[in-house]
Amino acid sequence: MSGSKRVEKERLDVLLVKLGLAESREKAQALVLAGQVRVEGERAQKPGHRVAAASRIEVVEGLPYVSRAGKKLEAALDHFQIDVRGRICLDVGASTGGFTDCLLQRGALRVYAVDVGAGQLDWRLRNDPRVVVREGINARYLNLEDLGEPVELAACDVSFISVTLILPALASVLRPEGEMVILVKPQFEVGRGQVGRGGIVRDPALHAAACEKVESA
Repeated sequence: MSGSKRVEKERLDVLLVKLGLAESREKAQALVLAGQVRVEGERAQKPGHRVAAASRIEVVEGLPYVSRAGKKLEAALDHFQIDVRGRICLDVGASTGGFTDCLLQRGALRVYAVDVGAGQLDWRLRNDPRVVVREGINARYLNLEDLGEPVELAACDVSFISVTLILPALASVLRPEGEMVILVKPQFEVGRGQVGRGGIVRDPALHAAACEKVESA
């Protein structure tokens, strides 16, 4: 009778060092937490995860944030010269946390990550003591009780809803001197009849109309 061969497994951070992909376990752990390590093509989440020694492990050049959304917020903060340092912030439509990551790297004191879904926020951000996770919350009905304190900066990236329906709730949790950074998506502002194939609005005039609609809300 033949038995199955036992698969040898080791901690991922240890394997990274053994394979010469990291100089030390500390650097290996940093690579994993930065989202730069792939195991069999899948992004690794935990440095201590035990994987088969024969697994295909690679280190990829990482984005500065956990998702490309962070680059969008970075561009807006730079353009409008908004200083995040030491401020209490809100990320509405947090998803995997691109905006949250950007805010933290810019020096935010605390970030409330709000999303109607659950389980999407990046593991590293979820375990960051500066991040307060608020999942399963419809942003239209967000209130101070959900957060426990007013915020100084609100960043918003939502889909399948006009942001004009969310602005009153954002204003209700924002300090009087607070600021908002809103990602306007024309396909959710101009009406279905104006949206082209693939859900894309190509007319610059409609882009401007969408922004004006949000500004006047």
